[in-house]
Amino acid sequence: MATVFLLFDVGNTNVKIGIASEAGVHASYVLPTDRHQTSDSLGLRLVDVVRHAGYCERDVTAGVASSVVPSFNPILRQACERYFDRPLLLAPGDIEIPLENRYERPQEVGADRLVAAFAARRLWPEPRSIVSVDYGTATTFDCVQGEAYLGGLICPGVHSAAGALASGTARLPRISLDVQDDLPVVGRSTSMSLNHGFVFGFAAMTEGLCTRLAGVLEAPMQVVATGGFARSIARVSSCFDHVRPDLLLEGLKILYMESGIKG
Repeated sequence: MATVFLLFDVGNTNVKIGIASEAGVHASYVLPTDRHQTSDSLGLRLVDVVRHAGYCERDVTAGVASSVVPSFNPILRQACERYFDRPLLLAPGDIEIPLENRYERPQEVGADRLVAAFAARRLWPEPRSIVSVDYGTATTFDCVQGEAYLGGLICPGVHSAAGALASGTARLPRISLDVQDDLPVVGRSTSMSLNHGFVFGFAAMTEGLCTRLAGVLEAPMQVVATGGFARSIARVSSCFDHVRPDLLLEGLKILYMESGIKG
């Protein structure tokens, strides 16, 4: 029988699901974060996800999650228990995240930010400082120095920025972020202007902030890009040392394996 970890990154917009083993994350899927669904509807969809990845329910040996949506957690717990006969382990509630949290109010830090920062430190232990830049609902810069999570910066996300722009523009074209050029093109259509503005604008914002963070964090510093838009932004940016879209899922896998918890 295969040994499979079912990993969940529960965000305000989407739930990212990872299928992993001790060797790493093998596949990932994205479902909407529907707080009004039942545990049965979610559980049946998760069974389909596991089967699509080439496994069966009996192969799942653990369910591990980080969540910023408390109302979704009971639905996910019940789905894991009924359809996989496994308890859901939440980080940091059920699994401690071994980073010193230096936030003024530690409980205010989203679990997703802490898990991604932990993953960055575990995967790249050499640099004194490491910054995880997550392109999600918000764009977050999370800073780790040694074994301490220092905090970070929160900026608008690509989706939220596009939504804010669309709310005041009746005929705004869809933003695809499908940009193949290495330099910004002076757009001769609204669609091109938007796509190049967003991709190169977020790249410039990232480069500028990382340059400034390098002035306040201890050297040497490395930067990792993660999240749904990481590859699009990193393709035109020179400030990233690593690009790992599934960084948070990798962090959940490492947390579970280090915890020694079984099932």
